[in-house]
This record gives sequence, C-alpha cells and structure tokens, in this order.
Amino acid sequence: MHREDAVLRVTLANSAQRNAQTPSLWKAMVEVAETLDPQVRVVILDAEGEDFSAGLHLDLFREDGLEGEPSLIKVVRESEEAIAALIPEFQRAFTSWRETDAVVVAAVQGHAIGAGFQLALGADLRVVSDDVKFAMREVSLGLIPDLGGTSPLVQTVGYARALEICLTGRFVGAQEAVGSGLAMLAAPKAELREATDRVVAALLEAPERSMREMKRLAVSASEVPLSEQVKNEAAAQARLLHG
Repeated sequence: MHREDAVLRVTLANSAQRNAQTPSLWKAMVEVAETLDPQVRVVILDAEGEDFSAGLHLDLFREDGLEGEPSLIKVVRESEEAIAALIPEFQRAFTSWRETDAVVVAAVQGHAIGAGFQLALGADLRVVSDDVKFAMREVSLGLIPDLGGTSPLVQTVGYARALEICLTGRFVGAQEAVGSGLAMLAAPKAELREATDRVVAALLEAPERSMREMKRLAVSASEVPLSEQVKNEAAAQARLLHG
C-alpha cells in the first residue's frame, strides 16, 4: 500500500503467480477497507506485472493445500453448510469497497479472470489497458462466480450480456469493456498508471462532501426503489445545504 494525501493505492504484488488470490489476501483487503482513514477520498486498486489477477490460487485446491491458507478441498468435503458458511467471509474482500465513502478505482491490465474480474467489479470505476482480458470461467468448471461479482456485472452491462459472459467464459477486451460501460476508458498498457492518475485527479476536483454523498446515492440507486431514492436525494441535499 502507498498513501499520498487523500489517495490510497492498494497493489496486488505477487506477479510471479500472476497475482493469484488467497484467503489471507482477502482478509488483509477487508481490514484495509473497513479501517480506511476517513481522510482518504480515492482508493486505487492496481497490480504489478503483466496481469491484474489470474483468479484464485489453484494450490488452494491441492490435497495438502497452500501453507498458511485453508484447504478448500477439506472444506468442500465437510458439508454443504460448511461451504456456505465460509464463502461470505471471502466475499467481504470484494463487497466492502462499495461500502466505503471513498471512490474506488480499479486499474486493470492483462488478464482479470474469475476472482480477478470480480475484484475489479468490486470497485466503483475501472480504467483498463488496451490488452485487458476480463473473463468469468467458473460456470465452465461447473461452478458460479460467488465473490460478489454477479450483481455489479448485471448492473453495469445488463442482464443478457452479463449472463452470456458468465455462461460462455469468453474474454471481454478493452473495446467491449469501454463500449459496455464496464470500463471508463482504455489506455496503452505503458500509460495505464498515468491514465488512472488523470481520472483520480478529476475526481478530486469535486468538493469532498458532495463527492461522498454522490457515491452513497449512486450505490443506493441500484438497491432501492425510486420512491426511496428520491428521499435519499432530498436528505443528502439538505445535509449539504444546511452544513
């Protein structure tokens, strides 16, 4: 992690393993999100190396597991209830970013597969490199995406395209990502950080209180009926005008 004034950069730094994800990583990310300094206005989620994240670390499914990590094979063998109880712990690393007052921007290059795709979907905004390849491969393995990614994917690209992306497991490239609203913009890979920094600078031009209220409203707009949302708008505006 690196903090500079009101911006916190959280970087996946296991490029040798294509930034494959583990439960210990998720636990650390939840801690960052849930203890975020109130002075932080923007969080950048990015990654070292050629790929944002190739997804779940496959060694978690070995018989002897991965040192320091739970053995998913053992959990699967326990019971359906044990699996259902464990997954929500993992999901927090992906859903907790939406719950912060900070605007979260994912800078995504190369492959973002499975858990990698869902981590990017956990951000509020996405900036991608021109070589990005999003994919949900879970269904092709007889599973489903279970890390909080289905809701933001449907909200972003629509029901039909989200369903098709998940069922086929195909790659979504930069052009389609921008065209479908999945990404704000695409930049050459060598310029991804610079492009992300420009987006962040533009966000920070907004007054802080308005920025935080606007994020809350944008989140609630996808969760509550219009009759409740207009009340949320009125309450937010009253706070800003009175304060």
